[in-house]
Amino acid sequence: MKSPYEVLQAPLITEKGTLVGESGQVVFKVATDATKPEIRRAVELLFDCKVSSVRTQNYLGKARRVGRTLGKKAAWKKAYVSLAEGQAADLLEKV
Repeated sequence: MKSPYEVLQAPLITEKGTLVGESGQVVFKVATDATKPEIRRAVELLFDCKVSSVRTQNYLGKARRVGRTLGKKAAWKKAYVSLAEGQAADLLEKV
C-alpha cells in the first residue's frame, strides 16, 4: 500500500482545473500506477473530506527533439476528483 504522498504528486492549477473547481471537482497529477481507490483514499486522508467519484486520464509521453538528439517526455496521469456536497470549498482553500 502506497503512502498518500506517493499517490498524489501535485495539484494541477490550470484554466480548466479552476473551471471544474466551481462544480466541486479538484484536479491532481497522480502516480502512473495509482488506482481509483488509492486516489480516493489519499484525498480523503490528506484533506479530510468526502470523495464522491474519481475519474482518471493517462497521457503518453511525447517524442521531443533537441538539436540532433531525439528524446521522450515522461508519461503521466491526471485525476479528476469529485467531492461531496459542501466539501468543495474547504478543499480548494487547502490546496
